[in-house]
Amino acid sequence: MYITVNGAKLFFDVDGEQLSPDGPAMREKPTVVMVHGGPGGDHSVAKPFFSQLTDMAQVVYYDHRGNGRSDLCDESTWNLDQWSDDLKAFCDALGIIKPIVIGTSFGGFVTIAYATRYPDHASGIALISTAAKVDFPAVYNAFEKLGGPALRDIASAYWENPTDEGRALYRDRCVPLYSYKKDASTDWLSRVMWRNETALWFNGPKNEHGRFDYRKDLENIRRPVLVMVGEEDPITPAEFSEAIVAGLGSDKVTYHRFEHCGHGVTGDRPDEALDALRTFVADCAAPGK
Repeated sequence: MYITVNGAKLFFDVDGEQLSPDGPAMREKPTVVMVHGGPGGDHSVAKPFFSQLTDMAQVVYYDHRGNGRSDLCDESTWNLDQWSDDLKAFCDALGIIKPIVIGTSFGGFVTIAYATRYPDHASGIALISTAAKVDFPAVYNAFEKLGGPALRDIASAYWENPTDEGRALYRDRCVPLYSYKKDASTDWLSRVMWRNETALWFNGPKNEHGRFDYRKDLENIRRPVLVMVGEEDPITPAEFSEAIVAGLGSDKVTYHRFEHCGHGVTGDRPDEALDALRTFVADCAAPGK
């Protein structure tokens, strides 16, 4: 399905109903909006894991402009301000009131931008394996810890000077280290509809990926926040999530830092991640919240 938002035709999909029969009445469920990682990827990375929430919530997925099945648009609009404005306008266009917004990886960057620009729009924010500020030397150190100097060199070569060739090598050699599980499926890489040009535009310390810094803006977020990260995450190391938690303050945040877990929290620790998400969604949807 498609909807036009801020001049861009965005692809979206829905799991589950908003109104569910409950005896003599119809029970309204909260709506979860999934904000996918990338950039240059699509919403398919969130499936099928987040479909497990449909007994308690409607789950809406979409592809950012310049990503997946959505309009490519002009490269000047491939930025966090625009993507966060699109997220808010997407919800408004579909009549989604007080969404629970879940951002993973790059989607977390977008979600943080959205939550700081529109602090009263959501009922809750979940941030999974993401950052308010990216420290690239910490990323390179994490890859060296997991894969040795050769993997550090591949990672730094791609991020410092993003190219199609460097991205292909990074995907083949570094992306498998995103998962702590050595036998983790990489089928998701084949399912994604990639838009490499968007990634090359955004990625790396010389581009917006290295320039954005929301750490001082985190205090403006007024809604409850769930933060989850894996201790062996090489691309958004756990210290990035620690900085988010510190910036939010203890009264706003629930924090889970998982051992034996990489960037793919929902893949490496699926049961614990799902339990945390279900508790968070229920709390955000509770009367009076």
